[in-house]
Amino acid sequence: MTILDQIINDKRQEVSLKKGLIPLSQLESSVLFSKPTFSLCSALKKSASGIIAEHKRRSPSKAVINQNLDVEAVAKGYEKAGACGMSVLTDGKYFGGSLDDLLLARASCQLPLLRKEFIIDEYQIIEAKAYGADVILLIAAVLTQQEIKKFSELAKSLNLEVLLEVHNLTELEKSIMPSLDMIGVNNRNLKTFEVSLEISKDLASQIPNDFVKVSESGINSVEAIKALQPFGYKGFLIGENFMKTDEPGESALEFIKQLES
Repeated sequence: MTILDQIINDKRQEVSLKKGLIPLSQLESSVLFSKPTFSLCSALKKSASGIIAEHKRRSPSKAVINQNLDVEAVAKGYEKAGACGMSVLTDGKYFGGSLDDLLLARASCQLPLLRKEFIIDEYQIIEAKAYGADVILLIAAVLTQQEIKKFSELAKSLNLEVLLEVHNLTELEKSIMPSLDMIGVNNRNLKTFEVSLEISKDLASQIPNDFVKVSESGINSVEAIKALQPFGYKGFLIGENFMKTDEPGESALEFIKQLES
């Protein structure tokens, strides 16, 4: 069993438990459920840098990245740095995140917020909206074509944007549909955890221009972004590179300055 299989098994149990504790009606009556959303797509299209900065405490591949930072300071720092959006990990067991992180980020900044989560149930999409997300992540590796369609259409009906993550051509081909906004190519092999930017380069020409192209994982230098931009990438998801420092906001600011200079 791969680490991804393990995460998904645990996630199914977690969601089943939550559904028994918090009914959908309670989520739908939350204050944030009816708030207008911010568009990450628009922000990326207009930006010269395209940085989506991530809040991530730890990961299965790197163990602890940074346990000491508070989300509010990170969110304010990323906004001040000029990031296009913020990705917030909400998985607890493997990444040390929570839905409270999403709430705190929403209260602290006006950036489009991506709920970074292993979505396997419509309940989590309603939850994302109720906790202030503007964008959800769908991972092609763990979903069928029918699930991608059902989940992305539900997200659109709630005015949430959808970032669909793929790792290879097979996942990409099964996933292309009009209810997606962005297609993210993850440069990390989920079986070996090795990272290669060649994955983004190889898949770029296969992604229709209707979608905003995002490259994810292993982007730790300005050079990496400059190498990917000619392939049509407008968005770059960066977490570890900023989070491993004492001041993620300052790190993001320096990075974006270098990129735009």
